[in-house]
Amino acid sequence: MRIIFMGTPDFAVPALEALADAGHEIVCVYSQPPRPGGRRGRELTPTPVHKVAEMRGFEVRTPVSLKGEEEKAAFAALEADVAVVAAYGLLLPQAILDAPRHGCLNIHASILPRWRGAAPIHRAIEAGDPTTGVTIMQMEKGLDTGPMLATLRTTIDAKTTGELTTELADKGAQLMVGTLRELTNHRPVTQPEDGVTYARKIEKGEARIDFTQDAQAIERKVRAFMPAPGAFFEFEGERYKVHAAEVVDGTGAPGTTLDDALTIACGTGALRVTRIQRAGKPAMATQDLLRGRAIPVGTQIA
Repeated sequence: MRIIFMGTPDFAVPALEALADAGHEIVCVYSQPPRPGGRRGRELTPTPVHKVAEMRGFEVRTPVSLKGEEEKAAFAALEADVAVVAAYGLLLPQAILDAPRHGCLNIHASILPRWRGAAPIHRAIEAGDPTTGVTIMQMEKGLDTGPMLATLRTTIDAKTTGELTTELADKGAQLMVGTLRELTNHRPVTQPEDGVTYARKIEKGEARIDFTQDAQAIERKVRAFMPAPGAFFEFEGERYKVHAAEVVDGTGAPGTTLDDALTIACGTGALRVTRIQRAGKPAMATQDLLRGRAIPVGTQIA
């Protein structure tokens, strides 16, 4: 097929590569514009999809918006059979959705209609869902409301957002390749009205740990916000990012350390931090941190 690929972050890269490797013609790649990067934010850095597309010799377009008539006309002029979308990040006007012969197909990282929206992986982990997956969806004007062509499930277990993103990116890429192979045999299924939830965008303020919450809820937040934005607490004016933690038995005033291994009392139960990062320092095992920065029993963290 003649495919327009539309994606931006690492999550979208496996799909682009899988489609190209499957023999499809990638007529153009759309991605978000380069953003300031580097330590000082001076150099413009192309997105992961942009970098891979250029390495493979594909034409790359990075419009700020697709609402203009000129952009719509340029998109339609590609005469694509289908547009494949994976975490692109821009609103697609109806003229864009209608331009390819088979429309626009989206790789969405949840089993719809649960977790429509911007952060489906984060929210599934945070909510304690036992399973999640990938849905191939025919895009329409609504937010992730279009009919479904294929789904694939996986267990969440103790995975972080980073780990689950990598897994679902690979599974979604293969599911899209298979869907396109059998596209004429796929009958779109309307999403059920029951079970709709929305995965709102992650706000940085959410990442601060509230030790009055249940320990299990905090542990899920640690995994949900790893690697970014990273769940954290502040102690003596310094921020500590929690990379990993485990729920253990323990009681005490919420936010109080219960031993010398950084086990912290929560609203219910306790949380033992196992991997941590001080501001401006690399992540390390908590025991290594405590050798140089002791936090004794009874310390009030928050």
